[in-house]
Amino acid sequence: MAFDEMNGDDGATREVYADLSDWLAATPGDQLAHRRAEAEAMFRRIGITFSVYGDEQGGERLIPFDIIPRLLAMKEWKKLEAGLEQRVRALNAFIADVYGAREIVRAGIVPEDLVLRNAAFRPEMTRIKPAAGQYVHIAGIDVVRCGEDDLYVLEDNARTPSGVSYMLENREVMFRLFPELFAKMRVRPVDDYPDKLKATLRSLAPATASKEPEIVLLTPGALNSAYYEHSFLSDKMGIELVEGRDLFVRGNVVFMRTTEGPKRVDVIYRRIDDEYLDPLAFRPDSALGVPGLMAAYEAGNVTVSNAVGTGIADDKAIYSYMPDIVRFFSGQEPLLKNVPTWRCREQDALKYVLAHLSELVVKEVNGSGGYGMLVGPHASRAELEAFATKLKHDPAAYIAQPTLSLSTVPCFLDNGIASRHVDLRPFVLCGADKVRIVPGGLTRVAMTAGSLVVNSSQGGGTKDTWVVDDESAMQPFPL
Repeated sequence: MAFDEMNGDDGATREVYADLSDWLAATPGDQLAHRRAEAEAMFRRIGITFSVYGDEQGGERLIPFDIIPRLLAMKEWKKLEAGLEQRVRALNAFIADVYGAREIVRAGIVPEDLVLRNAAFRPEMTRIKPAAGQYVHIAGIDVVRCGEDDLYVLEDNARTPSGVSYMLENREVMFRLFPELFAKMRVRPVDDYPDKLKATLRSLAPATASKEPEIVLLTPGALNSAYYEHSFLSDKMGIELVEGRDLFVRGNVVFMRTTEGPKRVDVIYRRIDDEYLDPLAFRPDSALGVPGLMAAYEAGNVTVSNAVGTGIADDKAIYSYMPDIVRFFSGQEPLLKNVPTWRCREQDALKYVLAHLSELVVKEVNGSGGYGMLVGPHASRAELEAFATKLKHDPAAYIAQPTLSLSTVPCFLDNGIASRHVDLRPFVLCGADKVRIVPGGLTRVAMTAGSLVVNSSQGGGTKDTWVVDDESAMQPFPL
């Protein structure tokens, strides 16, 4: 049975939810429905949409938004925060090692072929040392809860994690719609995330940069599914939003075309995958990147954030080694647990997975967005048989995990309040100076009853995440 975050295992309202529970009981359903309609109108007016590649319907979509916030007590958040910092530091150390001495490979902890044959491994990065030795500057760590003190990392997003604009816009909409709730509850703010992101990027400027480094956000363009977020973040940080054609390289230095002439660029927050960044180094047919960018990067004249080659940490087979990676580089036990994982590349694991396919979740090691995934308990016989064929054909491309009973939270739906499964994506910023984490994150919701798939591309929704100070839930929100 799933853990109910509002009512707990014993059915009694948990302390952090006490005020919200009372408020929900006192608020008529038609009033909640009216505010939900207002929220949707706000999102349409703002224009916060996304597109699904290959969608037959086409066009832009609103992600479903639930108006009942998800709550975390400060003591719960502090435990999670410490685990997130430990994990991202270990990810940075691991990536630095696989492009350097490969001590973890020599120690027999991570197989060498899993590194060198990985599609995301970039040999070029063995020659390049990023600023401050940091590779993952912005991480989105997906966390699920299965009990009162039972947290698991579901996956690490170390390449180009998205979704932070929804976290910020969700909070803005909630603050406008429910000022009485904020007046009751001491909710920690998240609106300083753009400032923290800019400070992180500034701290990573190369040694050759000016005192005030020039930072830009590199986007593939308006047709990208996350373009709204690119535009949103560049606006909030007060930096230029550029496409590849707006930049050029001269003398191993990156410049931006402006109406006042070329302007040097020191830090590029890229939202383009590695293979499209530089047609001279990667795909020659890419029109999205900047010719010569990798040469400027190798010369130490520009910082690329996140670093090229960080996608190796997104690999779900690498994920399965994370507890050992944390121990190896930190000398500590992991504060956050991994989901038990069978690596189908291993013969015994494959045999087990094939025998228990109807009980397991199977994922592509390089998959994302909920695509290419099998949820065994919800699959038809035909789907199970088709996936078994895939596994036998290319077992190294898959991992399998038990079907976790994800926690549930209350959601306001067409037929009233009901529980739905959720996960949480907190955003971790790792600069040359320190790690920064805003208290909260993007809660993603499986809007369909019984579903465990929270990805927006698969019909999932979002809700605001409130970290509530423990001292006094009745203290006013600092305006």
